[in-house]
Amino acid sequence: MAILQGFKGSPQSLYKSSVFICTNTQNQHHVEEPSSPDTEHGQRCPQAKGLETLAALVQSVEETPDPIPTTIKGTIPEWINGSFLRNGPGKFEFGKDRYTHWFDGMAMMHRFHISEGQVTYSSRFLRSDSYVQNSEKNRIVVSEFGTMAMPDPCKNIFARFFSRFQIPKATDNASVNFVKYKGDYYVSTETNYMRRVDPQSLETKEKVDWTQYIAVNSATAHPHYDREGASYNMGNSYGKNGFFYSIIRVPPPEVNAVKADSADLSGAKVICSIRAAEPRKPSYYHSFVMSENYIVFIEQPIKLDLLKFMLYRIQGKSFHKVMTWEPHYQTVFHLVNRHTGEESKVKYVAAPMFTLHQINAFEDNGFLVMDMCCGDDGAVIGDFTLENLRRESGEEMDEFYNGLCRNLPRRYVLPLTVDEMTPPDHNLVTLPNYTATAKKTKQGEVFMTHEELYDDELMQYGGLEFPQINYDKHNGRPYRYFYSCGFGHVFSDSLLKMDVQTKELKVWRYPGLFPSEPVFVASPKATEEDDGVVMSVIITPRKENSTFLLVLDAKTFTELGRAEVPVNIPYGTHGVFNEMG
Repeated sequence: MAILQGFKGSPQSLYKSSVFICTNTQNQHHVEEPSSPDTEHGQRCPQAKGLETLAALVQSVEETPDPIPTTIKGTIPEWINGSFLRNGPGKFEFGKDRYTHWFDGMAMMHRFHISEGQVTYSSRFLRSDSYVQNSEKNRIVVSEFGTMAMPDPCKNIFARFFSRFQIPKATDNASVNFVKYKGDYYVSTETNYMRRVDPQSLETKEKVDWTQYIAVNSATAHPHYDREGASYNMGNSYGKNGFFYSIIRVPPPEVNAVKADSADLSGAKVICSIRAAEPRKPSYYHSFVMSENYIVFIEQPIKLDLLKFMLYRIQGKSFHKVMTWEPHYQTVFHLVNRHTGEESKVKYVAAPMFTLHQINAFEDNGFLVMDMCCGDDGAVIGDFTLENLRRESGEEMDEFYNGLCRNLPRRYVLPLTVDEMTPPDHNLVTLPNYTATAKKTKQGEVFMTHEELYDDELMQYGGLEFPQINYDKHNGRPYRYFYSCGFGHVFSDSLLKMDVQTKELKVWRYPGLFPSEPVFVASPKATEEDDGVVMSVIITPRKENSTFLLVLDAKTFTELGRAEVPVNIPYGTHGVFNEMG
């Protein structure tokens, strides 16, 4: 979510600040036990020692526009037919200019195409306006989240001075995710711009501006999809009437309609606008919750200071420091009926926390159950500078990692039938086997506490992030399993499968290997939730050109096969599987 058109909000700046943690059971690095068992919950993890440098994972690479073959080890199931698409930063300098922040890097799209047990690889830089203009000038001319573009040196001194007072245009460097609207693929960041792309060739198509369709100034890179094909997202709108968080609905593609080769967001509309508690300091958000009948927007204590934003522009400073962690605010859950757009009159609140990615949400006998990755300390915002990520092995990297907050899975339960007759100060959560609570503290307000969705074993893997589920079958519905990355390092160093009923973990982890966000693909004859495979792109800083696509059996979490490709891929953000007919 970008708060202003000139601000490239950084999902990653927050999701990475949310990952701290702990030990490594395979001797990749040593850990020291905390001095006291009574330390604050957020600092209870053992401290890492001897972490290796990640510099090789945040270096510019060359694109591979024509598909190249891979070397298959093991077996890639022949029923897999489609493309694993990944997005992320891939170029960190132009000429003598260098980007400051990891998320400023130019978007690079990757495609692993899988058919009949074979895999090919290709990649392309997104030909955004930012990329094209920077390339033409051979310097950074478009400001990004952590890097302010300097005035044109060819201008006279007065023109350069007054350019400081101009609001910079939003970037279209869409390096966060692949998203889908009306059957078309787009790459997205958190401004008002997306880029339509060809998922086969990775060709860049037209730039799409949300403001030309609906009254929002930005949108997230994490839409939800219902079973009828409609897409839902969240964006911002602001003006003389205040600042609002807006819920967006884009209808499904028309049946039997002739598909033109152009972007189509027609029919998009705002179904609900939620007024910000503080119009000058709205909350940052990266995603939202959706069940079969409800959408929940979480107004969290990560604040964006709009006055500071304007001041930083005049001073020539970058934008990533406009985010602040302000735990004197509670976390507020705004409940909205996604069919009618009506916001609940009940205010659901919880202790200060922050969340970047939700796992799933479902309704159960008058309650809305929400599972998400959460942290208790959002103070480390915007610290994922390239300077930090390129620290040397040992003490320098240990210090950075040990100062980050961890993210852990939690469950909140919202009672849906609260009214004037609901008794106060009484736990309203009556579902069996749930330890989350919800109490009516005053008229129209419910205070919630969460249930931890893990046991101590998870601490060995540094908490978790990048959760994924069997989305097609279980999003918005009861489920049992999710897949994620463990963070025993600054970047993810393990893959995890969590059983939310038993809190049992299955783990894939090897020293020196850093997996991407896992993606689940169901087998064509699936009868159970975890019948299928989990795919992840594995990279390493230890050896050049040693990337591979990993395919795990989702049920046993054991390796079926890998497709090795002789290229370097920087650490990325999000991805999707594009199934072919």
